[in-house]
Amino acid sequence: MKNKISIFLFSILALSSCRKELLSPEPQTQILEEVSFSTPEKTLSAVYGVYAGAKVGQIYGGRYLNYQDVRGEDFINETANGVTQLATWNFTVTPTTNEVQNFWAAAYAAINRANVVIKGVDNAPIPDSLKNQYKAECRFIRALMYHNLVTIYARPYWDGNGATPGVVIYTEPQTNLGENQKPRSNVAAVYQQILSDLNFAETNLAANNGSVAANVTRAHKNTAIALKTRVYLFMGDYANVIVEGNKLAPQATAPFSTTSGVTHNLQNNIATVFGAGGQTPENILSFPFTANDLPGTQNSLNQYYSPAATSSTATNPCTSCSGNGDYSLNLGATGIVNNPGWTANDARRQFFQVINHATRTWLRKWTDNKDYVPAIRYAEVLLNLAEALARVNGVDAKDIALLNAVRRRSDPSVMLAPATQQALIDAILLERRIELLGEGFRSRDLLRLGLTLPAKGTAPSVAPTSPQYIWPIPQSELIVNKAVVQNPGY
Repeated sequence: MKNKISIFLFSILALSSCRKELLSPEPQTQILEEVSFSTPEKTLSAVYGVYAGAKVGQIYGGRYLNYQDVRGEDFINETANGVTQLATWNFTVTPTTNEVQNFWAAAYAAINRANVVIKGVDNAPIPDSLKNQYKAECRFIRALMYHNLVTIYARPYWDGNGATPGVVIYTEPQTNLGENQKPRSNVAAVYQQILSDLNFAETNLAANNGSVAANVTRAHKNTAIALKTRVYLFMGDYANVIVEGNKLAPQATAPFSTTSGVTHNLQNNIATVFGAGGQTPENILSFPFTANDLPGTQNSLNQYYSPAATSSTATNPCTSCSGNGDYSLNLGATGIVNNPGWTANDARRQFFQVINHATRTWLRKWTDNKDYVPAIRYAEVLLNLAEALARVNGVDAKDIALLNAVRRRSDPSVMLAPATQQALIDAILLERRIELLGEGFRSRDLLRLGLTLPAKGTAPSVAPTSPQYIWPIPQSELIVNKAVVQNPGY
């Protein structure tokens, strides 16, 4: 049995068969190493399994995006359901809180899947170029997972320039007990690993995966570049955001689009980038779901943000509502809904559905549990680049053009013209709150900028010095990995 290897080590039995373009592998349990990579088909199935590990309920099935958004000030908890992130919303998490433990386990399971396949493809009967492409896809997913981890369990990069404790880095598969006794690397080292993976991915990924569906749901060169703009932004390395962003938006003025590899641009109607389709040139990477491949109970973004049909009234019907209504939008002064900078005619307000005689407003970007979950959109890349240009160059024509490209797509009557550097930066940050609402960015943006997590509803504000500013290392990890130390204050 020495050659037996658990390909995906954790939660492998949760996988189900589905169409290959939807990134779910054939059902697998424990697989002999020489069998799992014995044919090109089985090798590709193993690669699909790496994507499947990232789209589980705890991660891009919906929960991770919800964690990061409800820590911000734009949502109000309606159900007081401890299963659906109540402790995250009101800043009372502990090392034993469900989401603190479950997300860590799911993210490291996805990382281990990637590590197993990175090693295993060397034995596959496929060309070296394809081996490198598959490794690049796995390293992209690994980079995405590490960035998700380091932005919630570790202090932001600005704190000590990355010198504070980060998360544990694994680049080799864990297939035996006792292989997880590793200390946390510092934040800078985690980011170095992320960038190493993404640079390898950019070099070795395909320029085009050959179909619209594959380009949306599998990584290609532009996917790696797009994620690098995010990573450098969170590091405060604005010069490199500009380098990477200009690869994807080289034009000086709108319309902006990529000029090599897969074509990416903004869609004229933002509504087309959400829902069950999610296959547009704006969707750089999305995770797909079908009726036979759902995120799971109480995981989907539709469940969190959409009210139940029973919330309808005769004057405010919602015949398509099918969620739990865990989180409504904050209608207070600090919430984005009533921000005066968000114009009334903005098409993005079409995603709101007023229920219960206007006492609540719900985010309706997702209306079905089968809706694709966006991980990277071209609109984010444009805003990443705009912010970096504003911080480096101040007010110039291109950063204003990038900002207006996103705003005027939804409200062509507006032409933003901030006169000062700070006014421009503020306008870009506001645009991020509007454009990326519900997509997992708000609290991460606050943390990367060293800002207080504002109060909302009954939840208090959280200062950057508070232990609750980041999550604790889960107790489940501390029990099995004696080399790991806890964050201060927990």
